Amino acid sequence: MTQLSLIEDNDRSEHPIDVVERLASLRDWIFDRIETDEMSVSVSGRWAEYHVAFTWIEEVEALHVAAAFDLKVPERRRAEMLRLVSLVNEQLWIGHFDLWSSDSVVMFRHSLLLNDGLAPTQGQCAALMKASTDACERYFQAFQFVLWAGKSAREALDAVLFETEGEA
Repeated sequence: MTQLSLIEDNDRSEHPIDVVERLASLRDWIFDRIETDEMSVSVSGRWAEYHVAFTWIEEVEALHVAAAFDLKVPERRRAEMLRLVSLVNEQLWIGHFDLWSSDSVVMFRHSLLLNDGLAPTQGQCAALMKASTDACERYFQAFQFVLWAGKSAREALDAVLFETEGEA
């Protein structure tokens, strides 16, 4: 092992994606095990259908989650969408949104580091799923406002963060 390499090869008793797959089966999630190191889950939210990909990245010993929704960003709205992504990311404690340049889609990303052969728990995998879908649900409308209503990033974010008190 070189001095720059901090990660050693570790034997795992179970593949991290196997834990996610077992959780998906228990929760009756619609999923597809694409490869040994990747599976996708489809979840219906209030605003959209979310496509959540779990990927095991051996090189850094991380379970990566990426949640996307059907929202293609045309070039003319790209700069404002990037401003919104930046403003939204300031609000998040874990994970972040990206504007994926190759597909022009917005996605939420987060990773669980599992160094030294650690295995994820079903609770951790469920928390990854919840964090990703909660973030998508919370900010989906802001992305829609920028894309379809022509709102500025600040206007869109303010609109979704606005909370009413009391009853009308």
